[in-house]
Amino acid sequence: MSEERTENAEERLAEIAARVRACTRCDLWRTRTQAVPGEGNPRAEVMFIGEAPGYHEDRQGRPFVGAAGQFLNELLARAGLRREEVYITNVVKCRPPGNRDPLPDEIAACAPYLEEQLAVIRPRVVVTLGRYSMARWFPNEKISRIHGQARRIGEYVVVPMYHPAAALHQPALKELVEKDFDKLREIVAQARAEAAAAADAPPEQPQQMRLF
Repeated sequence: MSEERTENAEERLAEIAARVRACTRCDLWRTRTQAVPGEGNPRAEVMFIGEAPGYHEDRQGRPFVGAAGQFLNELLARAGLRREEVYITNVVKCRPPGNRDPLPDEIAACAPYLEEQLAVIRPRVVVTLGRYSMARWFPNEKISRIHGQARRIGEYVVVPMYHPAAALHQPALKELVEKDFDKLREIVAQARAEAAAAADAPPEQPQQMRLF
């Protein structure tokens, strides 16, 4: 990505963030402290999509800064990634009261923002964290069945994973989450290799990934 395109992406993400912070599309604006648009590298190869901000995120206006965020940082290191390299956001940009699950109308109200962020960043790999972000690509699946399995969907390689908070609340899941992130390093490398091969291949000879 050229510097000019990077700067344009930064500007577009900043514009989306400004609209998110002023958003009144659903009732969550009435109880939020701050909206949490997302943050990270505008040219990220990997985009992480969680469910909704929690208490600390609502206070700071940044995603994954509480206990789940600290665990996510550890998981990123397992995958050979740094937080500043990736982009992190949520399906819902404002904290639901009491950290309850996001409601369908809240997810629908925020959906255009997420679509815009995806279109600007154009990540190679999308990692969904939790069942509400998983449902964007796998609406009829169970996370217990498909977690950690990379699948090509359109222009993205989508990897559904448990939310880091789930592993903190259910210690039995922690090993599963860590193993999924251990696999992410190879998934990202393979997605990068596929993109490079596709760029060099004639249109009539599409490249097929061995992982997906």
